[in-house]
Amino acid sequence: MSRVRPLEAADIDQVAALYLDTFIRRGKSPSEGLIACLEDFYLRGPTVDLQIPSLVHINDRGAISGFVGVNVVPMKFSDTQLRAAFGGTLMVRGREHDPMAGARLLKAFLAGPQDLSLSETANTTSLEMAKALRGVAFASYSLEWMRILRPAAFACDMALRKSSLRAWALPAARGLDRLHGSSGYAGGRVAKDAAQTAKAEPVKHVDAEAFAASVEILTSHYQLRPDWPGLQLRYVVREAFEKPLYGQPVAALVTGPNGSPIGAFLYHLREGGVGRVLQMLALPGREAKVIDCLLADADRRGAAGLRGRTHPAFLEAMLGRKMMFANVTNTVAFCRDEAIIDCFRRGQALANGLAGESWGRHIGGNFS
Repeated sequence: MSRVRPLEAADIDQVAALYLDTFIRRGKSPSEGLIACLEDFYLRGPTVDLQIPSLVHINDRGAISGFVGVNVVPMKFSDTQLRAAFGGTLMVRGREHDPMAGARLLKAFLAGPQDLSLSETANTTSLEMAKALRGVAFASYSLEWMRILRPAAFACDMALRKSSLRAWALPAARGLDRLHGSSGYAGGRVAKDAAQTAKAEPVKHVDAEAFAASVEILTSHYQLRPDWPGLQLRYVVREAFEKPLYGQPVAALVTGPNGSPIGAFLYHLREGGVGRVLQMLALPGREAKVIDCLLADADRRGAAGLRGRTHPAFLEAMLGRKMMFANVTNTVAFCRDEAIIDCFRRGQALANGLAGESWGRHIGGNFS
């Protein structure tokens, strides 16, 4: 009979194989790097809580046929301390033989002792299961934004980002952009605003330690926010920097006239490609300045464009800046406290990115 139980060290090889089949490439054996990464993230890292473990689904033949990964973050809701559990990497093999395996995993995860359960990576199937279990999805946290800077290079990188053809096709696309005068976002109000902002609000590029040191200052105004111990926050940011499939990390603080940070951004960029923005932060009212500084920074580096996950605080500032939006995965919360759910509806919760699942090295890591 099939069952759900906590993840054990002896399971990691099978979980890595399932992860490889589901998210990377079928028919290959998991590398030692992938196995070590998943073991660290789900069994050893500082976001592991033995009371709220990751879970595996065992089929009636005794093999692992499903998995939900969990990382636990201490959070603060006003002055109340909470434990928030992020459930991600939900995957099931042989769903046609056991269509309820995913639902069993999700129900077992939600039965844990956490105060708040979250996911930022719920696909269409997971979203339907979540709604059936009284999960609430939030549209303003669930959109992916995209900003094109060099149209031909953007189309090339998006179409060929996993192909060996990218290496020779991208230079040709960049040449086409230059030929048609569509390099960057030259001209127009957006470019002028961004250029003026970059002069008025200096950008200071920083390492992981300095970026982590700014996070508390730039998130303290959220009613619901992570309350990371210092060592845990530094670990999360260091891990978030390491995404070689996405490119080199670019982290910066946007500083005001007195030199103190008013915002920050972290993205990864492969030369000439589309940068992936993991995190934007801003003090209230400074969101537009941070966006403009981010766009100007990526443009100076020759990026084809940028893409990232929305947050309600930045949505209004994105209007008029030629953004495109798509719904790929969803941010979902499960909580009995309606005040916390309302906090998400009002955009007063910090979620996604560093306050989520996608900071882990298993997302964007090179495990070939």
